[in-house]
Amino acid sequence: MSGTLAKIAEIEAEMARTQKNKATAHHLGLLKARLAKLRRELITPKGGGGGGPGEGFDVAKTGDARIGFVGFPSVGKSTLLSNLAGVYSEVAAYEFTTLTTVPGVIRYKGAKIQLLDLPGIIEGAKDGKGRGRQVIAVARTCNLILIVLDVLKPLGHKKIIENELEGFGIRLNSKPPNICFKKKDKGGINLTATCPQNELDTETVKSILAEYKIHNADVTLRSDATADDLIDVVEGNRVYIPCIYVLNKIDQISIEELDIIYKVPHCVPISAHHRWNFDDLLEKIWDYLKLVRIYTKPKGQLPDYTSPVVLPYCKTTVEDFCMKIHKNLIKDFKYALVWGSSVKHNPQKVGKDHTLEDEDVIQIVKK
Repeated sequence: MSGTLAKIAEIEAEMARTQKNKATAHHLGLLKARLAKLRRELITPKGGGGGGPGEGFDVAKTGDARIGFVGFPSVGKSTLLSNLAGVYSEVAAYEFTTLTTVPGVIRYKGAKIQLLDLPGIIEGAKDGKGRGRQVIAVARTCNLILIVLDVLKPLGHKKIIENELEGFGIRLNSKPPNICFKKKDKGGINLTATCPQNELDTETVKSILAEYKIHNADVTLRSDATADDLIDVVEGNRVYIPCIYVLNKIDQISIEELDIIYKVPHCVPISAHHRWNFDDLLEKIWDYLKLVRIYTKPKGQLPDYTSPVVLPYCKTTVEDFCMKIHKNLIKDFKYALVWGSSVKHNPQKVGKDHTLEDEDVIQIVKK
């Protein structure tokens, strides 16, 4: 472990010394690729299989979405968690034998949302310290990350936490780079760019790929990409997660300062202690989770509006809906009747490929 850490420190030092300009771009790209590989070694231990029993820190995924809370001790993260769970919770904290993440489950707009505390991510978890690795594995499965900051010293903390998460291959509030990358058996490296590139040229791309021992590949850049973007695509294990910055302790600042904070993107100011502005926070959480609620209607009865079937926004076909209820449902599926904004007339007969929208009502007709 320590050998890898020393190498990482060495490369980071060299990158800090190197001036950024056209001439050094290719060298910096190479260093970045080396760094990414070393970091991956830290979070995925060498040797076959995962850690033995007792290593795990998996929290069973319950509910429709999972939110991870990250923050320094003393910023009021636990107060926020317990007050949110206290106000909106339907299940008290349950027995946890493993580790320290005690999740709460809150019900909001009919969806069950799991709240997880992600302790110990900060400061050196990405260097493999402590239980960092297991916590990260859980962080990567979250649908949304909330970074809790103290409104009196937000920026320093924000930078540190973002760096830690970035180091684990978690990309916040960003989309996968628009780069198409295909390995092949021969023919060298072919680079095509559909728009002007500021950072990547053939030489830089070749040197980054050579670092991964890739000498034959087709690379198409469909946006102005950076060396980091290319490395993300080659590494292939990046997760893209939306993130909200929760600025706590607003009872300690002036109204003028509050007005400024409100203009910062992805930010919600709150007071965990006084439970101020929780509704705003929940509304933003709901926006960022992009969940889709579908109400079921048994034949000859009114729709059940109390417990929707909740789907993630990227999987909202009638087939996805059936799978969420029971995998055998799709075998007997004949057609569905749908009322709501996804259809032109109510009800409309649809097949299993029809895409549903939030608050549609559905009745499944079996063969």
